[in-house]
Amino acid sequence: MESKGSNEAALVARAQSGDQAALRSLLMQHSDALYSRIILPRVGNAPVAEDILKATMLTAIEKLDSFQWRDRSVYFWLRQIAANKVIDYHRSNQRSRKLVDRLQQESLPQTTPGPERALIAAQERQLNAKRIEDVLEKINPRYQKAIKLRLIEEESRQICAEQLDVSEATFDVIFYRAIRAFRKEFGKR
Repeated sequence: MESKGSNEAALVARAQSGDQAALRSLLMQHSDALYSRIILPRVGNAPVAEDILKATMLTAIEKLDSFQWRDRSVYFWLRQIAANKVIDYHRSNQRSRKLVDRLQQESLPQTTPGPERALIAAQERQLNAKRIEDVLEKINPRYQKAIKLRLIEEESRQICAEQLDVSEATFDVIFYRAIRAFRKEFGKR
């Protein structure tokens, strides 16, 4: 009886020669372990883990010709690819977070410290609230309701759609148009 390693070596050789069934079998043998042991525990988010698994498999397919059998399961090679994809994901996320933080810091008004700052901020909030109310009064009543439900009352899309007596997809269109109308009116001084 052939050993598991020689069966896997044969599968690798067939996959490298273009056998799609062998390639599929080889990748499917290890996909669950990669997902549950390597990827998901390191990202903690199932949809992201699934995307990383897909990226891992694509890279494995692209680089399979460079793989050399060394009496060791192809799992270890796939595991390294998956670990690299997880690292790439975290680096990308970290860069995104840093960019968002920088943009937020840049957009924060640089005002004087102390009680003056709190007073100025309170006045600005009051002025902005008044301006928002004025702008809402100028747009279509249906758009007003969509914006108030979704942004002010923070209702779900489903509840907003029910309140407007439309489907969720139709609500999305109404909400998009409402925001566009609001922005247009808000931009006028």
